[in-house]
Amino acid sequence: MKLIKIINDKKIKEIVLESWSMSWPMALIMFFEFLIGLSDVYIAGKFGKEVQAGYGLAFQMYFIFIIAGMALTVGTASVLSRLFTSDRKSEFSLAVSTSIITAIAAGFIATLFGVFFSKSIIHHLHTPQVIKDMATPLLIIYSLGFMFDYVLMTTNAILRASDMIQKSLLTMTIVCCLNIILNFTLAFGTPLGFKGIGVATVISLFVGAVLNLGFVGKFIKEGFNFSFLMLRKMLDISWPAALLQIFWQLGTIALFLILSFLPAMNVEIMAAFTNGLKIESAIFLPVFAFNMANAVLVGNALGRKEQDHAFKRGIITAVTGVFIAIILTLIIILNAKIIAPCLSSDNIVVNETLRYIFIALLFEPVMAWGVILGGGLNGAGDTKVVMAIVAGSVWLIRIPLSYFLGVYLGFGAPGIWWSMNISIAFQCLLMTRRYFGKRWVQFSEQVV
Repeated sequence: MKLIKIINDKKIKEIVLESWSMSWPMALIMFFEFLIGLSDVYIAGKFGKEVQAGYGLAFQMYFIFIIAGMALTVGTASVLSRLFTSDRKSEFSLAVSTSIITAIAAGFIATLFGVFFSKSIIHHLHTPQVIKDMATPLLIIYSLGFMFDYVLMTTNAILRASDMIQKSLLTMTIVCCLNIILNFTLAFGTPLGFKGIGVATVISLFVGAVLNLGFVGKFIKEGFNFSFLMLRKMLDISWPAALLQIFWQLGTIALFLILSFLPAMNVEIMAAFTNGLKIESAIFLPVFAFNMANAVLVGNALGRKEQDHAFKRGIITAVTGVFIAIILTLIIILNAKIIAPCLSSDNIVVNETLRYIFIALLFEPVMAWGVILGGGLNGAGDTKVVMAIVAGSVWLIRIPLSYFLGVYLGFGAPGIWWSMNISIAFQCLLMTRRYFGKRWVQFSEQVV
């Protein structure tokens, strides 16, 4: 009933336009991210299924290393979106410089850790040795760009929160074009081979970080200053988001490990899982764009003390995102037999990729609703509950059920894909209950 009442609101057109003005640039940025990932998988596939599976493993490990940076963007966007619409301009400037300094320091630590420990970490994973051999050099190269990625993510969050999303879009357009061009040039035109994928990523991240630092420099009024109090406010919001990312990425790696236990065609299925995730990202990345846009929209409204408007903004953004997710899902499913062969020439990999698409993508609209509402909760600073819901759905449902259905009962990959769907439904149900309960509205007043 609440949803119907909101949709019938007389100001619905104004809210939709407001939501869309923030969401479409973010969706386009995520589309660029998808194109980069798609070119990575395509090139890896040209070097064989082992390289493709190795790239998939290295890419998941990459996300483990940049979790702190991703979490920092949640705290940065949540705090800055409210300070930007308030009259506390000096605090806003201090928060900007604090977040940038933190990103540089954390990124440098991640780079050092990645360079020196990537080989050891991958060595201890229960995956076929041939996949480890492909993943290790890629992850070491990726590590060289961690600091640039931290700065790029943080400055993108600053631009979103300060109504400069168009600048962020410009930067990411350049990063995407440069990354894709370098991907093909370095992989096929130099002795680097498949390692060129990693080198292209590092170079494009560096360029993006430099561009964004130029854009956000206008907010640094009195030089770079650091505030432990401001950092603590950001970290209070960020640490649950960091744990969420850890649980999520470890969950994906756990799925790779579960797939390695399958008695037949495990390498092919792992390659198919890599391809399936990249194809699915054509839906998930735009949805995640709405998630991030919702965080800023809700945060801006709360900064102006417009609690009811914040609630409605979140709902309308979620409805819009679900509509787009449905369209994208239909496009991919109807064209799956054309898309899958483009990423691999191995018939088994192609068939398993198709199976993943026809099962996993059925729940994409459900996923979209829960993820976008979660963005609104993040914008209010309610990150602890979001973390608990996502972590619980992954580690209490998805992982145990995947092993039980896929390995123990012998249903194989389809059993694992259906376990993912069941966990998504559980996550969406709890996220909806939390959002419509409105406890986060009162909680948000304590954050900044």
